Amino acid sequence: MKRLQPLFVAAIAVLALACGPKKAKAPAPITRDFPMVEIPRMIVEPTQRMEWLCSHFWDHYTATDSLYFCDSVTVNGVPIEQVEKQVGMFATLVEQIPLPEGKKAMSKLYGRLEEFQLAHPEGNVLPEVVSLISRYFYDPNSPVRSEDLYLPFVSELASSAFIREDYRAGYAWDAKICALNPTGSIATDFQFIDGAGHRRTLHSVKADKTLLIFGNPDCKACRELVNLMDGYPEIRTRIRDGSLKVVDIYIDEDIDGWKAHLADYPPQWVCGYDPSFSIRRDRLYSVRAIPSVYLLDAKKTVLLKDATPEKLLQALL
Repeated sequence: MKRLQPLFVAAIAVLALACGPKKAKAPAPITRDFPMVEIPRMIVEPTQRMEWLCSHFWDHYTATDSLYFCDSVTVNGVPIEQVEKQVGMFATLVEQIPLPEGKKAMSKLYGRLEEFQLAHPEGNVLPEVVSLISRYFYDPNSPVRSEDLYLPFVSELASSAFIREDYRAGYAWDAKICALNPTGSIATDFQFIDGAGHRRTLHSVKADKTLLIFGNPDCKACRELVNLMDGYPEIRTRIRDGSLKVVDIYIDEDIDGWKAHLADYPPQWVCGYDPSFSIRRDRLYSVRAIPSVYLLDAKKTVLLKDATPEKLLQALL
């Protein structure tokens, strides 16, 4: 997959409005640094400190007592590129805490955006931050993407009175996609035909862990993933002894083309295709880009969903 541009790339402006502080006696500065929060000293346990930081990361920036300057490159007094940098930092932090706490932090963020929009409807904080959050957490090319974490946020968008009605249906669809096979659920079973012509099912593949890949032999990023996995002796050993099974499934229609490339895959991999095209047609899985990678345990519980190569290696090594 291609990477996002660097964090400092300017985001697309949703509003181009100028606005000054409502309650401050003196005019607020045109720009300011992003107001960071400080973790209370009484919180000393590392995980709790990280959870507190994620939960309160946006508190000062979305405080409703003042509205700072807003235009196409400034969001509540903070240059848009700095806001984007903080979104990237937040995304990196929130994926390091337990998923339930991460989901709470995402829901709280949207709640604060709504509160700020209600207090300052002429500001541009909500549309700009929504645009950035969607890009970093949901764009299939984002290295910090997470449908698990984006789900509570986009679910709020789908029903929010602050979102244009014609946009809500799109957000509702995105929420439906994000809800497919979330981390912690049992992966949906399906039938496939392997390279030897045998009809099999995902759940019939027995191993301590199963790496499920939706890919295409013509996809450069898919070939890079094959080479990456084959380049680690530890992973090759686990595949040879059967404790790790790699199931690579082709979900497109050029079956003859797929068969012509079977020799390109490691011989221990289980490669197959979807004969009924139900994975794509019936949306059994979220496959918004390829390769789309899922890591499953022995019971086919989803451990990683749409994992990046970096997250995958971290889980396997």
